[in-house]
Amino acid sequence: IFPPPNSGNKEITWMMLEAGAETDVVNSVGRTAAQMAAFVGQHDCVTVINNFFPRERLDYYTKPQGLDKEPKLPVKLAGPLHKIITTTNMHPVKIVLLVKENPLLADEEALQKCYRVLDLICEKCMKQKDMNEVLAMKMHYISCIFQKCLTFLKEREDKLDGFIKSLLKGREKDGFPVYQEKLIRESIRKFPYCEATLLQQLVRSIAPVEI
Repeated sequence: IFPPPNSGNKEITWMMLEAGAETDVVNSVGRTAAQMAAFVGQHDCVTVINNFFPRERLDYYTKPQGLDKEPKLPVKLAGPLHKIITTTNMHPVKIVLLVKENPLLADEEALQKCYRVLDLICEKCMKQKDMNEVLAMKMHYISCIFQKCLTFLKEREDKLDGFIKSLLKGREKDGFPVYQEKLIRESIRKFPYCEATLLQQLVRSIAPVEI
């Protein structure tokens, strides 16, 4: 059971999560640890709790399931992928840099396996009893960035460097990164669960805003 993070210490929060603390248990007033942390303004703790994904949930995909002869995710990719899944910095450039810095990930076949596993996790988050729309959206978003990495690896001579340049390039009149904005909007548009409350909130807030 996860007690309210009164200290506001995100490192201790992370240690408790890794030790198996449950994040969905509620207190006497029906609030989870994340909700209590948000209530008292401990937003770093909220971010850590909301971005936590147990390694064993990813390791599930490193073992053959059912009639599969091969696992969906090679064991060697589980560590690098878990690092990206649990990152709290969701800037697309940061995610591409995490891919680029690891030779195991910066590979066409590896990225293909990873994004398919992310899509499976996204589906599981939406179909489980305690639906987790935030985690589902995060998995889908990272999957979309991996798929775009794959496109640049296949089609561009400058590969992931070209992707990073495209994300950072600003338009002439005001330096606004149009490509980056379009990528993020496209990932939201492609989220496959139209009924999700989070998706509807995002669409309502983004749709009226011109690029």
